[in-house]
Amino acid sequence: MELGEEALRKQLGKYKFRDLTIEELKNVNKTYPNFVFSMNTYTFKDGSQKDLLNFSGTVPVKYGNSYNIPICLWIMDSHPFAPPICFLKPTANMGISVGKHVDARGRIYLPYLQSWSHPKSTVIGLIKEMIAKFEQELPLYSLSSSDAARQSELLSYIAKITEDFSASANSKVVVLTVNSLGNAQTYLEVIQSNVDLFRGIIPAISHYSQNCVLLVTSHPVEIMTYVSWKLSAFPKSRVVGIGGNLDTERFQYILTNLLKAQVLGKDAWIVGEQGEDKVPSWTSSNSAANQIETMAARNSREKVANRALEVLKGKGQRSWSVGLSVADLTDSILKDKRKVHSVSILAKGCCNINSEVFLSLPCILGTSGVIEMMKLEEDPLVLEKLQSSAASIHDLQQQLKL
Repeated sequence: MELGEEALRKQLGKYKFRDLTIEELKNVNKTYPNFVFSMNTYTFKDGSQKDLLNFSGTVPVKYGNSYNIPICLWIMDSHPFAPPICFLKPTANMGISVGKHVDARGRIYLPYLQSWSHPKSTVIGLIKEMIAKFEQELPLYSLSSSDAARQSELLSYIAKITEDFSASANSKVVVLTVNSLGNAQTYLEVIQSNVDLFRGIIPAISHYSQNCVLLVTSHPVEIMTYVSWKLSAFPKSRVVGIGGNLDTERFQYILTNLLKAQVLGKDAWIVGEQGEDKVPSWTSSNSAANQIETMAARNSREKVANRALEVLKGKGQRSWSVGLSVADLTDSILKDKRKVHSVSILAKGCCNINSEVFLSLPCILGTSGVIEMMKLEEDPLVLEKLQSSAASIHDLQQQLKL
């Protein structure tokens, strides 16, 4: 094989397992003779640099038609005991389809890399899995001139706000607060802009902190929590939106401090979706006295629920209250407090909702995220509003490009 083996052996002088590395590269060259090998300087996210062996070329992918997908693999100096660092290498007229296995910068994340273990794991095996995943979800697409400009702008923005994803490594909770600052005109365009942003963020976060709880505050929180769940492939219990937690705290405060309904306030929740379509509700109670108190409060529940919004109109900036609410949720998760909060969770199967949508519902939070959902009162008005919210949210989700 035309690898310049002696020269390569000298270049790999600092590699701990040089002979094993060369033998594996011989196998790669036999299977993929189009790959070009070279020694180059790789810059890590912390700014440090190393001279590493890399090879670039194309792999064949069948996705309706046949495509040659350009990739570049950097071989670590502790190979084969450490996995390669893998990237797509799109040409100027190619766009990156960000998804579970590819982030906005073209870095490739695969289960094979996460479970890398010598001698079971090999570069040939890695490339085979890469091809299999790309045949399920093509990682590149052709760009028009306008698409190219938009992608360049998005990548620039992502680079500014996420210079080092590895800083989040092994987190127990990751709080997502970012919202796109694009020039979208319609509500759907605003949401799509946020979705595009998350497509460049979530895969990297879930790669570095595979066991974390994702806590979403970005708007609209119900849809962005759904997007986070889809892109991360995390269990539904570990993807939570801030939802109605803050509104619930205000609601409970009004009930217990202004109406002096101490018992009722403990079981009162703001559920559904954030904004005007939220709805007050109560968890089930066996107390006869509590039921009488609940019935009395239902007569004016809408007025009471909106009392907090009237206060907000005169307050202006309220980021502190949102921050305190996020801190409250984070504290319950990290300290395994098993406290009940109204947060955005996957509502499918609840309240006769059959679609994959996230709505605020009272549930117990702990270190693993959602531990248990509380049972709501059986009120036709509440059920109707929840189902209506689910339908409108699902309709918007169907129009998004994930």
